Amino acid sequence: MKHRLWALGLTCTTSAWAVPDWTQARIVKIEPERARVTLYHQPIKSIGMAAMTMPFKVAETVKLAPFKVGQKVRFTVTEMNGHLVVDQMEPAK
Repeated sequence: MKHRLWALGLTCTTSAWAVPDWTQARIVKIEPERARVTLYHQPIKSIGMAAMTMPFKVAETVKLAPFKVGQKVRFTVTEMNGHLVVDQMEPAK
């Protein structure tokens, strides 16, 4: 019984209740018609990705209109249907 509770606790802390892993980036290209943004980003620790420039799909909840090329932002990413998707993005503070 102890092992089941421990496993349940571990599952809960690494999924729905986990704090998002915010990553710093600079916008390189914005393609609202394709729901895509290209970011030069710092390492994404949650998925073990090195710093690089790459395009990301953007979730419907992320509105690209307020953002501009060259702007510094922070974002979170999740996997949807085999793609990395920016599910939150805001201006860097």
